[in-house]
Amino acid sequence: MSEHPEQINQLLDQIFAYGPVWVYLVIFAACLVENLFPPFPGDSFIVAAGGLVALGRLDMTLTLVLVIIGGMASVMILYFMGRRYGHAYFVRKDFKYFSAADIERMEHRFRRWGALVLVASRFIVGMRAVLAIAAGISRYPAGRMAVYSTASYIVFCGLLFYAAFKLVENLAAIEYYFNTYNRIAWPLLTGLVIILVVRKIMATRKEKR
Repeated sequence: MSEHPEQINQLLDQIFAYGPVWVYLVIFAACLVENLFPPFPGDSFIVAAGGLVALGRLDMTLTLVLVIIGGMASVMILYFMGRRYGHAYFVRKDFKYFSAADIERMEHRFRRWGALVLVASRFIVGMRAVLAIAAGISRYPAGRMAVYSTASYIVFCGLLFYAAFKLVENLAAIEYYFNTYNRIAWPLLTGLVIILVVRKIMATRKEKR
């Protein structure tokens, strides 16, 4: 999936027709499946949810809690999968998004950095699921895994919500600058294309003489 936050925001807006409960469920489900089925755009759903909170259409506390619980549920599922099946299983399978090389690299980092890796895990795009599995394979303590990963989620989601709030607050200004850019850039680009085409035609005619 390659949806952008504004497209997901439109999707959630349509779901509002069935009541806000369904929007909360969709946000929770999106955060739950994000790590289980990469590269699902869970971050885009979080930004869209933050925008809806900023507009007063969703409750901030409930939305943030559902986002964190959904994300952490998927993280802990992967953690216990890694703990249950172990190093040999994942290296043998060599999955597309959990390659043997990824597992080996993440295990090495866990042995050296442990807590620091987990605190930063939410910010490491594309490797979150692998980190959770590597933590399980390394048999990192489940309690500390949950605490450090939750802290990472809270900070990361807080930053995305903040960005969404700022985007909504400055939407009029952003739209103005974007429209101004279009009014200036497109005529210049069109003129440049015309000049290049004319020069190409003239060069071709000279070669034929």
